[in-house]
Amino acid sequence: MCLRADSGLRCPVPTGNPDIEWQSPRSLGMQLKYRPALPEDAAECVALRAMTRQNAFSKEQLRSIGITAESWGENIRSGALPGHVCTSDENIAGYCFGARDTGEIEVLAVLPDFENRGIGRELLRRTTEKLAELGHRRLYLGCSPSPTSRSYGFYRHLGWRSTGTFDRFSDEILELFVEP
Repeated sequence: MCLRADSGLRCPVPTGNPDIEWQSPRSLGMQLKYRPALPEDAAECVALRAMTRQNAFSKEQLRSIGITAESWGENIRSGALPGHVCTSDENIAGYCFGARDTGEIEVLAVLPDFENRGIGRELLRRTTEKLAELGHRRLYLGCSPSPTSRSYGFYRHLGWRSTGTFDRFSDEILELFVEP
C-alpha cells in the first residue's frame, strides 16, 4: 500500500536490487542504499557535516565541542550512538544518529545534491525506529527556532512538536512520542 507522500510514511518502490531495501520515488535512477552506520563511517560523516547547506560544522568546530572522527567512531562501536547512513556509489550522501541513553536525535545531515529526495525523512525514520526499539517512547532534538530554516518545517511536518524550551545553543527542543 502506498500512502500519500506528505504522510511522513514511506512508499516502497521496487528497485530490482536486493541490496537496496527501499527507494524514494524522487530518487529513482540513483543507486541509494540505506544501512546501519559503522565505526569506519565516522571520518566521512565528520567531513560531510561541513558540506551541508544549513547548520554546517567544520572539522575544527566539531573538535571544539569534543567531536572527532575517533570519538564518533567509538560511540558507534560501543552502541552509544546508533545511526544510519545513505550511500550513493559507496559514498555517504546523508546520515542520522541518535543517543542510545537519552533518546535524542543528535544529528541529521544530507549533502545538498541529495536534498528533496526523501533521504532525510528515511534516515530519521530508521533512527527513530531504532531508538524506539531501545525502549525510548519520547524522542527529542534541537532545531532552529527560525521559520525560515528548512529544518523548522521539516520536523514539524513529520509530527515533531515544540516543548517551548531551548538548549544551550539556542535551538528549540522538539519532541516526538513513538510507539514500541
